[in-house]
Amino acid sequence: MSLSSRCVPGTVSNPVYIFCEAVIIPILQTGDRSPEQLADLPRALRLTKCQSQGPTSDISTFRNHLPLTKASQAQEEESEGQLSPPTSTQYYGEASLQATLLGLAALNKAYPEVLAPGGTACVTPTSPWPCPLPWPWRALGQVSAPGAKHPGALLLKALRSPGLRALEGGTAAELLDVFVGLEADGEELAETIAAGNPGVPLPRRAAELREALEQGPRGLALRLWPKLQVVVTLDAGGQAEAVAALEALWCQGLAFFSPAYSASGGVVGLNPWPEQPRGLYLLPPGAPFIELLPVNKGAQEEAASTVLLAEAQKGKEYELVLTDHISLTRCCLGDVVQVVGAYNRCPVVRFVCRLGQALSVRGEDIREDVFSEALGRAVGQWPGAKLLDHSCVESRILDSSEGSAPHYEVFVALRGLRNLSEENRDKLDHCLQEVSPRYKSLRFWGSVGPARVHLVGQGAFRELRVALAACPSSPYPPEIPRVLRHRHLAQCLQKRVVS
Repeated sequence: MSLSSRCVPGTVSNPVYIFCEAVIIPILQTGDRSPEQLADLPRALRLTKCQSQGPTSDISTFRNHLPLTKASQAQEEESEGQLSPPTSTQYYGEASLQATLLGLAALNKAYPEVLAPGGTACVTPTSPWPCPLPWPWRALGQVSAPGAKHPGALLLKALRSPGLRALEGGTAAELLDVFVGLEADGEELAETIAAGNPGVPLPRRAAELREALEQGPRGLALRLWPKLQVVVTLDAGGQAEAVAALEALWCQGLAFFSPAYSASGGVVGLNPWPEQPRGLYLLPPGAPFIELLPVNKGAQEEAASTVLLAEAQKGKEYELVLTDHISLTRCCLGDVVQVVGAYNRCPVVRFVCRLGQALSVRGEDIREDVFSEALGRAVGQWPGAKLLDHSCVESRILDSSEGSAPHYEVFVALRGLRNLSEENRDKLDHCLQEVSPRYKSLRFWGSVGPARVHLVGQGAFRELRVALAACPSSPYPPEIPRVLRHRHLAQCLQKRVVS
């Protein structure tokens, strides 16, 4: 079949779309097929016998011979005799390729003009596509090919192209750094564009940049690129606050799309629905092999057994379990998902929290999502404030509880507020008591001291991410830790406190 015969009217005819349409689009059209017809799909995407027919003796044997193990408690911790999550390059490569091709096809379906030559620019050295391939970027004629250049150079190239329809960043946190840097270095960038260093002088474009910056951060992306339709980043742990900040300020009015969710063990969730609400992912069968461990809120004991994907129940929460076929390790990742629906018997989930990011100085065990809810309530009561990022430290890490009860040290990056009053600081402790009865009881009896809130300066969390990336065990994309368990990482933020 010729390439031209694969083209669809109204779409861009380029090798990337043609390949995705031939290989991936059939996956999106299997809703009415029977399980027997699904056997025609690629091996990594069809339902296995054990998943379509329920538990078998083979599954029982599998579970008996491979007992569950636990991943390390936090992503920033270096290995100290603990087992790491499965990181088989074969599994990661297969799932990454699958996510990339499916994401490209889905993006083209929702925003056909995005894949036009010169319609996309990546402004970070890393790519949001789990498996960046050399040929798509050449075929697409991207303004900037991700992977090798300094963020400033990538941003400069993007700024010289006012007709962009898609803006890419490795993660939302990285893209947030780009926009904060753009505001700080805007005049210098405008002078460079006007002088044509490098490239042809573009004085009119430089004037447009200055005018857009003068109007403030809200809606800045659309003022710079009026045809922009979508922002593409790779979702991973701890990115929600950066996405929320971008949506509310710099990228206001734009759609956000993540082709996949990258958990501790690699790509585990696919996103074939760019037009659907953000944060929903499909858990596919294939590699890596995924099981679901029921999460019992408030219970200390571990659930008796895992369930397969086809056995997941809507509304329930599960911890992800991945199996590495090389080391034969069944590892509990700590990533908790809630099942919100199903697609071709595969569960559709939203990610809730990471169990390793819980706070506990007296056994209160405040989960990541619970603390984020309390912090969101508190920030909502701080006039003009917008939360950009945060991390917590238990007081024992910084030896800050001498002469007082153990407590939380909370570091926040804000927009619109330069100083924190004592009244504002106290609001976080009140909100924590509202969302956690256990914490409220401990505060009443004086077993836990009030949370201490610190405002850090611009660039503090960027420095933290650099320090995290320097750790030998650091994954990509980096999962932003909400609880720091090493003193040197906590001190990265402590030394940048401004209020």
